[in-house]
Amino acid sequence: MAEDGEGVLTRTMRVLQCFSDEEPALTAAGIGARTGLASSTLHRLIAQLTAAGLLTRAPGHRYTIGTRLWELGELSPLSLRLRETALPHMLRLYEATGENVHLAVLDAPTPESATALYVGRVTGTSSIPTLSRMGGRHPLHTTGVGKALLATRDALWLERYFAHPLERETTHSITSEANLRADLERARARGFATTHEEMTLGNVSVAAALGPIDGLPPAAVGVVVHLERADERRLAPLVVQAARDIRSALLDSH
Repeated sequence: MAEDGEGVLTRTMRVLQCFSDEEPALTAAGIGARTGLASSTLHRLIAQLTAAGLLTRAPGHRYTIGTRLWELGELSPLSLRLRETALPHMLRLYEATGENVHLAVLDAPTPESATALYVGRVTGTSSIPTLSRMGGRHPLHTTGVGKALLATRDALWLERYFAHPLERETTHSITSEANLRADLERARARGFATTHEEMTLGNVSVAAALGPIDGLPPAAVGVVVHLERADERRLAPLVVQAARDIRSALLDSH
């Protein structure tokens, strides 16, 4: 244990969590500035993580997340069970729409910190660019899959969720509790959720929750399309059917 009582695992997580979409490669000095670890401790830890394959050396005296960490992550049920089972149905949805298809789960240590964690994505050359990526996370209240997941939560969970202010991603983001609750009621009534330029200007999403599945967190599938191509009446039945098909395949395979 460190003098301050911090264990090796905690320090390791501090190092690994320094990396992000914006900064996938960092120097040792950059890692040190973000973690505040003593230089001797940091260099020893970086050497150990590199030897274990959890970090990899990159050009410019920088480090990136290592392949061993990716390999271990692929053993998660989110990859082995959920994404692999869902992929054929996501491909079918993509073929039917030509649009971005996303698979996300509710990552919720607490309702206050809950986000939509993206675990699968199918896209093509004609699909509109999006901010999402596999392994990335976005707010629940501004994404289609996030709203579909929110619509599955009970009153007590939502009470805690709404106890914290909702951040505005665009001028169209719904940050009012009353307005978002009304939107979630509409999603429950029709069986799918929508967003209209609430995460990215020009983008519309349609998403549906899969329903409860033992051994997996709540999940939802959705499409993201350009505003000009957003035919909700055509897209919604396709998305809802994809959600049903994925859930059925998961139940059959378990």
